[in-house]
Amino acid sequence: MPQIKSAIKRVKTQNAANKRNAAQLNKLRTAVKKFKAAAEAGEEDASKLRIEAEKALDKAVSKGLIHKNKASRDKSRLSKLAK
Repeated sequence: MPQIKSAIKRVKTQNAANKRNAAQLNKLRTAVKKFKAAAEAGEEDASKLRIEAEKALDKAVSKGLIHKNKASRDKSRLSKLAK
């Protein structure tokens, strides 16, 4: 554990950020999994779930959780699955 006051505060903020980032990534993965399951099952609401998954990818990029190229690649794969 750090001894310096600023280092102690930094550890606290890092822990908070890690929890927040993990929660956002979990939401992203869940949205993508829901769409993939619906697409494989051939459900009618798959297009709605694809839009939600793409929104989650865009949000993750804007928050700096994933790189924009990864989001673009994943969105391309989702649209390929939808066809």
